[in-house]
Amino acid sequence: MELVAGYALVQLVAALFAAFGSAFVRGLTGFGMAILLVPILALALDPVEAVLLANFLSVFIGLSEIRRLIRNAERTAWTIAGIVVVTTPMGLVALAQTPPGIARLAIALIAFSAFLAILLPRRAEGLPGRATTSGVGLLSGLMTGYAGMPGPPVVPYYVGRDLPREIAKASMMLIFTIAAAAGLGSGAAMGLLDWRLSLLAVLLFPAVLLGNMLGNKASGRIGDRTWRIIVGLVLGGAALAAVVRLF
Repeated sequence: MELVAGYALVQLVAALFAAFGSAFVRGLTGFGMAILLVPILALALDPVEAVLLANFLSVFIGLSEIRRLIRNAERTAWTIAGIVVVTTPMGLVALAQTPPGIARLAIALIAFSAFLAILLPRRAEGLPGRATTSGVGLLSGLMTGYAGMPGPPVVPYYVGRDLPREIAKASMMLIFTIAAAAGLGSGAAMGLLDWRLSLLAVLLFPAVLLGNMLGNKASGRIGDRTWRIIVGLVLGGAALAAVVRLF
């Protein structure tokens, strides 16, 4: 049964719950929306649609708090975001040429890679070298296009350093917002963007807004060490769930 913009009831319900839950995690940790959202959406929608829908929602929620993100983000966020804009189309081209089953496996493995990276020892607060920052931007752009997930390289880059939590969160969120916009622009330019997705995104956005607000409130009530533990648990849970869903 098709209800809204050609999408069936089961697709809409899955997207609604995934949007709310992933937005709550985003508000709590500063990341996780795409890592949690895309693997779930990819089970109900075509993988390309799942990636682009997640991009729509990421842009919407990012724009709702863009002033705070710009004010608090580390300057490396702009460097990484610029590289992401350039490299995102290459990832999207690869996704469009990949069979759906293989694409779902790749998306699950990308989610798992973020969990492994966060287990690495924490580094000092000083800025990483240009090569490291550029590499993070390159990988993040490719993953944005292919899986709608700029987070796997970005999260360890910021959370793995002794940065104030607000700076780490704002930096990640700013990158993710710009990355999502780049993904939508690339999809439109390549003729892959079904504009029914924009309608679905508008319908889902209230759930995203509510989930993000509740996550932000919860984040203000926990200490930094607890926050970092939650970051690791979220990444691990998302990776495990994404792999389990394949079977």
